[in-house]
Amino acid sequence: MSAEPAEELDLACYNASYVEQLLQKYLDDRNDVPENWRDYFDRQAADNGIAASELGSKGPSFQPRSIFRESGGGDSGGPVGGTTGNVKLQKTQYRSDQLVQAYRSRGHYNAKLDPLKLNKQVRTPLSLESFGLSRSDLDERVYYTNGDQIEQIPLRDLVKRLEDLYCSHIGYQFTHIDELEVQQWIIDRIERQSHIKELSNGVQKQILQRLTEATVFEEFVRKKYVGAKTFSLFGSEMLIPMLDILIDRAASNHVREVVLGMPHRGRLNVLTNIIGQPPRELFAQFNDVDFHQFIGGGDVKYHLGNSVDKMTSSGNEVHLSLSFNPSHLEFINTVVLGRLRAKQDRTGDMNRRKGMAVLIHGDAAFIGEGIVQETLNLSQLEGYKVGGTVHVIVNNQIGFTTSVDDSRSTRYCTDIARMLQIPIFHVNGDDPEAVADVVSMAMDFRETFQRDVIIDLVCYRRLGHNEADEPSFTQPLMYKAIDKQPPIRDSYLERLINQKRITVEEANKMTDDYQEFLKGEYDIAQEMKERSLRRPEGVWEEFDGGLEPSSDDADPDHDPADECPETRISVDRSGEILRMLATVPEDFHRNRKLTRIADQRKEMANGERLLDWAAAEALAFATLSMEGHRVRLSGQDCQRGTFNQRHSVLHDINNGQEHSIFSNLSTKQAPVEIVNSPLSEAGVLGFDYGYSLDYPNALVAWEAQFGDFSNAAQVIIDQFMASAEDKWRRLSGLVLLLPHGYEGQGPEHSSARLERFLWLAAEDNIQVAIPTTPAQYFHVLRRQMKRSWKKPLILFTPKSLLRHPAAVSSLEELATNKFERIIKDTRENPETTSRVIMCSGKVYYDLAHYREEHHRHDVAIIRVEQPYPLKNQTVQAVLDQYQDGVPLYWVQEEPDNMGVWPYWKLRYGHRMFERFPLSVIARETSSSPATGSKAAHEYEQQQLLERAFNDT
Repeated sequence: MSAEPAEELDLACYNASYVEQLLQKYLDDRNDVPENWRDYFDRQAADNGIAASELGSKGPSFQPRSIFRESGGGDSGGPVGGTTGNVKLQKTQYRSDQLVQAYRSRGHYNAKLDPLKLNKQVRTPLSLESFGLSRSDLDERVYYTNGDQIEQIPLRDLVKRLEDLYCSHIGYQFTHIDELEVQQWIIDRIERQSHIKELSNGVQKQILQRLTEATVFEEFVRKKYVGAKTFSLFGSEMLIPMLDILIDRAASNHVREVVLGMPHRGRLNVLTNIIGQPPRELFAQFNDVDFHQFIGGGDVKYHLGNSVDKMTSSGNEVHLSLSFNPSHLEFINTVVLGRLRAKQDRTGDMNRRKGMAVLIHGDAAFIGEGIVQETLNLSQLEGYKVGGTVHVIVNNQIGFTTSVDDSRSTRYCTDIARMLQIPIFHVNGDDPEAVADVVSMAMDFRETFQRDVIIDLVCYRRLGHNEADEPSFTQPLMYKAIDKQPPIRDSYLERLINQKRITVEEANKMTDDYQEFLKGEYDIAQEMKERSLRRPEGVWEEFDGGLEPSSDDADPDHDPADECPETRISVDRSGEILRMLATVPEDFHRNRKLTRIADQRKEMANGERLLDWAAAEALAFATLSMEGHRVRLSGQDCQRGTFNQRHSVLHDINNGQEHSIFSNLSTKQAPVEIVNSPLSEAGVLGFDYGYSLDYPNALVAWEAQFGDFSNAAQVIIDQFMASAEDKWRRLSGLVLLLPHGYEGQGPEHSSARLERFLWLAAEDNIQVAIPTTPAQYFHVLRRQMKRSWKKPLILFTPKSLLRHPAAVSSLEELATNKFERIIKDTRENPETTSRVIMCSGKVYYDLAHYREEHHRHDVAIIRVEQPYPLKNQTVQAVLDQYQDGVPLYWVQEEPDNMGVWPYWKLRYGHRMFERFPLSVIARETSSSPATGSKAAHEYEQQQLLERAFNDT
């Protein structure tokens, strides 16, 4: 057998024939079996009065006292033979082994998990009869493996032990894990009960203290703010001591950063009693102090987050961050993971040991939201792993008003997590000490295997979904049971009093002291005239948000928001870096087509060839890295590029070894990480958005495979990217790369929905840019990193322009230019202009070609490279050279209800600056972005060009 000795010894209780084979090998040659089995058989031989040195003379007549012998009887028929009694014992042993396995794999179905005792699910048969045993077998002695020890105990005692271990207030679900080593670790922890330690009186009092604080807080807020929505934690108060124990254990394991994400239920309690936010701040929010500064902005109190340095009870300091979250419950998940990954990367924690993510879920959301599956799938991927996430499900056994039977097709809300090789621990939320046991085991599992772990905290919701709801309308039986259920704080206090661990007077003092504390904070809040608004701090201190700086008399060519950032790179420097990017190690064998691309880049470096889009991007990434800025780009197939253009990671054709073109640029360079993502939009974009929140000095970008697919991540775009600064005062410099352009590829490969981003644009919250040259792309990427004004940047990138012969730039443009929001028309004699065309993106090249082909030099074509933010004075300066009354046309490939036009028309009306009549040339209004017919597309495009130059 190839298994390790420790594994083999454990197999004794599963495979009798295997042990017989080992015994026969031992009798033939004792050195031919693993050491632990050799020691075991030696002990058995000694019990029979036979020394190991005598085995050769005894031969097969020796039989150790093992599972193949009847207790107290002798049989010399050899290890496989036996008497009738021996056969009976073998059958009993085999069936008891099956029983043990059944408890391990299905005992959780019979565990007493529901505090309300309403669970009507069919219990899994674990009776003796189900396994061919009877009560007459209970006194039979059977062998049972406990870790690396084999015990012989009465079947009666074995059944009681299994019932106590697997069917009490903890349900262990782990046999879906394929790896025997991991299963065995869990079995050892459960059955040796090494994770179950009698809690010290100090820990018990700490749990009671936290339960008291959680309970008194809920009662205080409910009394002081009658009818206000708080999304109470009543019924799930155990979450507070649970998080307290969990964070304490993490800090003891040298974790120094904990990032939490959670829904609205219980958030106020967590903010106060775990994060440590002063209650006066919360009460001031209830009082709506200084509401004028929140007109049009801010968010409801149960969506807000906070961060703090906290000293745990174990004496270790840990930084806690509770992430803000919209009502779109589970979408915070990957944002939290991205934040933690950024913290780890920024501090050099590449072993992912000093940070931990804690995600708190509701039961209905965990099974109901697809983003949960996307989150779980990221957990072991190299570009996204964070060292294991602790998932805590606050299982209220109900949705808003929807019962379990109507909200899932699975037995447990956690069944989606069985896709991973991780355990799921179900625990009765009304048993604090069982919860403490589960936390201990879960934290040790995470620390050992650096994997996610699931804790299903089964509890209930004492009140309605919010304080105005009447839950008995829809769940009358559940709420009859809840009305009779004592609060967990009361039941645990009674338990401790009975154990003489605390007195009634001590418990009352806990309550009185915390009530006095809250009352004092409440009184302070009544005197508060304004709320403090935090400015960016920590790694964000040097960055700004808010409106883009502007001035009525500012130079229109000067961008105050840029603070004149230096984005230029000298021709010599660009050439040098291009040559490095084209060079691979001597022993690396690349595809011959990639050799041709490398040769072309060397020609670009020498000024013999103009720069294409991919080379400009590579130069932007490389130069930023060499200047100390980390670069992270993720997306589906982004290492090669959807359009076979990027080739940032090469693969050796002989051995498959990978080589990043950005490696070895400089000894002081920052990492360049180009990550192929899973086939996910919302999850991955959420991760990269979270990463950008905690790494402002990094260029963080997400690329959609086609820009159209960004709509699968619309929640992240709407609820986070576009509004986070206004709602939560959180800044981000995330870049979205969205391939966009009408090329006859159908409705789902044409439009990245420009109009949606422009409708979201307000208060300078995002930047929307459509660069049309490699140099423009180069400068806008570098500008994003070089200025302190941080906003998400939405870049509409090309497809066919990646190789368009006209969409090229010289190295001089990288050395002398900057990013231009509008590119002027460069024709001579602008006074002869008969019409002005304004456009964005790829259509410019079609228009320019048509103008040259038809000699229409009376037409000016102006490219709007950044539709937002764009100051009027910048637009006016470009149009000043044209005579009043010259017709101005906005030309776009998109239908006229899409693209830039709806925003442009709303902003400028039908006459720009009272000087130029304004109209549109576009495809007709449509419900779909584009035709699916290539021929129809070409016909529409030709008609578009004809109208652009000839409509009157």
